[in-house]
Amino acid sequence: MTIDRIVLAFAGGMVLLSLSIGLLVSPYWFLLTAFVGLNLFQSEFTGFCPLAILLKRLGRTPGAAFR
Repeated sequence: MTIDRIVLAFAGGMVLLSLSIGLLVSPYWFLLTAFVGLNLFQSEFTGFCPLAILLKRLGRTPGAAFR
């Protein structure tokens, strides 16, 4: 699995988790959903993603987006 796919899977999981917790516990958890979305949006333009950097250091294979 490439870094690109791991980042997308992690972001999708975080969105679903924060939406679930936001509905069940507190609406403030929706801020995590917004943060994940904004991070994905800015990484599209800048190529900077903290998770991708961590995964690259751990030896995962980069995909087309995070070379």
